[in-house]
Amino acid sequence: MNTDSVVIEEDNEEDEKEAAENEEEEVVVRPRRKLTSPVWKEFKKVKVMNRMKAQCNWCSKKLGGEPTNGTKHLHDHLKIFPYHKRPTDSKKQTSLRYSSNVQGGKVVVENYTFDQDVARKALGSMILLHDYPLSIVDHIGFRKFVSALQPLFKMVTRNTIRNDILDSYKVEKKRAINYMEKNKSRVAITTDMWTSEHQKRGYMAITSHFVDESWKLRSYIMRFIYVPAPHTARVIAEVLHDALVEWYLEDKVSTLTVHNATTNDACIPMLENLIGPSKLMLGGKLLHMPCCAHILNLIVKDGLDVLEESIEKICDSVAFWTSTPKRIGNFQEVAKMLKVDQSKKLSLDVKTRWKSTYFMLSVALRYKSVFNRLRQREKTFTCAPSDDDWKFCGEVCDRLKLFADITEIFSGTQYVTANIYFPKICEIKMNIRKWSKCGNEIIEAMPDAMSAKFDKYWSDIQGLMGIATLLDPRFKIDMLHVCFEMLLGDESIIDAESKVCEIRELVSSLMLEYQMETDQENTEAQSVSNSAMEANEVMSIFSARVARKRPATSLSRTELDRYLDDEYVPATQENFDVLGWWSVAGSRYPTLRAIARDIFAIPVTTVASESAFSTSGRVLSEHRSRLTPDLLEASMCSQNWERNRAKDDEKTEAASFWSCLDDIQEGLERITL
Repeated sequence: MNTDSVVIEEDNEEDEKEAAENEEEEVVVRPRRKLTSPVWKEFKKVKVMNRMKAQCNWCSKKLGGEPTNGTKHLHDHLKIFPYHKRPTDSKKQTSLRYSSNVQGGKVVVENYTFDQDVARKALGSMILLHDYPLSIVDHIGFRKFVSALQPLFKMVTRNTIRNDILDSYKVEKKRAINYMEKNKSRVAITTDMWTSEHQKRGYMAITSHFVDESWKLRSYIMRFIYVPAPHTARVIAEVLHDALVEWYLEDKVSTLTVHNATTNDACIPMLENLIGPSKLMLGGKLLHMPCCAHILNLIVKDGLDVLEESIEKICDSVAFWTSTPKRIGNFQEVAKMLKVDQSKKLSLDVKTRWKSTYFMLSVALRYKSVFNRLRQREKTFTCAPSDDDWKFCGEVCDRLKLFADITEIFSGTQYVTANIYFPKICEIKMNIRKWSKCGNEIIEAMPDAMSAKFDKYWSDIQGLMGIATLLDPRFKIDMLHVCFEMLLGDESIIDAESKVCEIRELVSSLMLEYQMETDQENTEAQSVSNSAMEANEVMSIFSARVARKRPATSLSRTELDRYLDDEYVPATQENFDVLGWWSVAGSRYPTLRAIARDIFAIPVTTVASESAFSTSGRVLSEHRSRLTPDLLEASMCSQNWERNRAKDDEKTEAASFWSCLDDIQEGLERITL
């Protein structure tokens, strides 16, 4: 055998062995395991039109679920919508933190796990609550501060936080609408228009006022909507109606409080037709509620027009000493030398705002000695007031103080104002009469100008506010007698009695209307129960027979009579909670109780809507005038809702704090004993 052939055969045998070993290795290799993304814990696969979709477990939105789609869009969906309340990953490292709540006198230490989505939501809430600009997320100092607090937090861009705010607003709005839809009481509406100084756009604020199930007075901004010009009565009525329909309130409106303007007066009947009189209280008779703060402003303005020449020297003196920095410095130097309190500074009044005139005169009176001293030192100060001028200024301030105090009371939004409106208006009327006999010819001319305006606007709302007065257990019907006799004069006792009877008839008509609504609800509830189980036929026939025999008015009359005949709550009781009384003691009068809940929610001013404009003025500053109407509405409404929520949290924490102190005090007393 040839040597070369032997070598070739050996090489072939080695190649065959190596190939066999490679085949064995290929057989041993296991198939690659299919990996599943953790994002599928938040989604489930569903088939739609023979195509696979990924349905979100939190919002039920369907996204692409085919293998070729991947999972990146699913991760993005969870990031875009931070309101998904996903459980925190138990594998994340936890730390300890101190809780701000006080429980049982001990500070609570609890586990804390950082969550990027929760932190982003808190950041958006902070920006809304304190009117911070969106660009705060780009500020180097803020970024360093956040990094020092929590290095794990990934700072977002201003566009991202903007989208977070809009998304959060949509969710909160939907939740608020669902809440208002379930609310059984009627809702009072206040609205006002405002034109942005920097954008030159008109915005309408629509605020709802109601008493919730726990008998707490609530006030929420529903819309802060951009209204293109022209702002006619038809445009305003349609915008209001659209907002009511969107919030399911078109059949729950009690009143609409607006300024006394021609456009608003024309808007009321248009809105009434859009809603339908059958859905309103007493067919819409009580729908229009003029803003009493605006009425008082018109009354006082007419009175001040008479006094303009008499207070001219004081206005000129204030203008003289506030015209230049040097004069201001000299004035403050003399005030310091005479040891006059300088906590309030001199300021000129605004002719269209009577409260600014009152503030100017009241502050000037405090510096009377300073003006007198400067009259001797400064030769160019030729407009110094005389002693008679100062005396007249004091008399004017005393009279304007009445209007200022009552306006401040009426402007409250955290307490009921409808029940005190009638007595306070009577107080104003009586004082105007007294001024006509004060002995000063100039002041005696004031009532003539003020009374005409007073009588013009008062007649529009005496029925509605009379009902609120009657439903106050401190006043009832006797306060109506007193007020009408004071308003109409002692010689018109018969007319006063007639007015009181009209108020009582209004209450009786309301009771019949509310009783019919209650009977209808009971009938619907009975029909639902009958569909589930067979009703007792004997009891149904009996109830129908009793209803036919008993007059429809007997129940309402009896309930109203019982309420009026029961004992009064002492009128001297301080901080009387009229809602608290009706929530407990009012259960004896179920129909009147339902009426009181709706009437006491009515605000007598548009302050709640106007306050939104002062906030929007800060939001739409010169440097933030590029905010879009959608973002502005989201900011204004969300801020209002956040602040209401913060107030509730503060009250809860305060209650637990004081409860804790009471427990500690009781423990100390036991130890002492």
